[in-house]
Amino acid sequence: MSADWPTAAAWLASGSDNDDALVVAGIPLHEGSVTPSRYDLAPSAIRERLGRLSTFAADHDVDLADVPVRDHGDSDRPPALDAPLTVLLGGHNGVTYEALHSRPDLPRWGLLTLDAHHDVRAYDGAPGNGSPVRALVDAGLPAEHIVQVGIHGFCNAPAHRRWCEARGIRVLGPAEIGLVPLVLAELAARCDAVYVDIDMDVLDRAYAPACPGSRPGGVRPAELFAAAFAAGAHPAVRAVDIVEVDPTRDVASVTVDASALTLLTVAAGYGDRRRKSAGPGGITGSGRELDS
Repeated sequence: MSADWPTAAAWLASGSDNDDALVVAGIPLHEGSVTPSRYDLAPSAIRERLGRLSTFAADHDVDLADVPVRDHGDSDRPPALDAPLTVLLGGHNGVTYEALHSRPDLPRWGLLTLDAHHDVRAYDGAPGNGSPVRALVDAGLPAEHIVQVGIHGFCNAPAHRRWCEARGIRVLGPAEIGLVPLVLAELAARCDAVYVDIDMDVLDRAYAPACPGSRPGGVRPAELFAAAFAAGAHPAVRAVDIVEVDPTRDVASVTVDASALTLLTVAAGYGDRRRKSAGPGGITGSGRELDS
């Protein structure tokens, strides 16, 4: 690309050492999946598609060239969530559990899932991608600190919905995706930090053929991107994951592109967060200090 058309791939590779840099890490988790898939290929596929995208979020007037970023590469273990914002590229939805379950401050976190599924299946031993929400509740995350948005009809067992309702998990459908900014505000009022799990199968099947769990009736990409921007922009959001994409099942890279754009839109939201928090001395800190 020419000098006046900087790519998002070059931005991600820039390697800032700023304290307030956005952290990106690939977690290619795929074992223990309900549907065996090559989720492990998604982090590299998403990074590759960034070479076809620019750094300018025109609809928000944010240039990611102004957003410091540090890519930790791929690892089986999520990094400590000690940056103002960390974005984890899965891998399947077990990433959510792996990132949070061992934190000593887990009871002070909130969880927003954008997902077609409740992810509260019973499990034996290590939870897979059908159980991360249930396993986090078992680990000490208060169920009343969890909100699920995008839950599809005919994609969940009635027992799983009753499990959520009995414990106080709030459940919203795909038509209520526009409530994400309000949900984030409500969680932030009750929690010290918020984790946002973006399972790409929340998208309508037409936009997410690489997600084994996607079905017709899901949200549109523009709706997901608006939610992703809100997540990146909210000062209480400390981590976001983007999960459940199997690039080998994709059609014309539509799902991987949606995932790459979700990453960039979260980053644009973070850029907006930094812009709004800038004082006379420059960018200020984001969020409260938590135990790591």
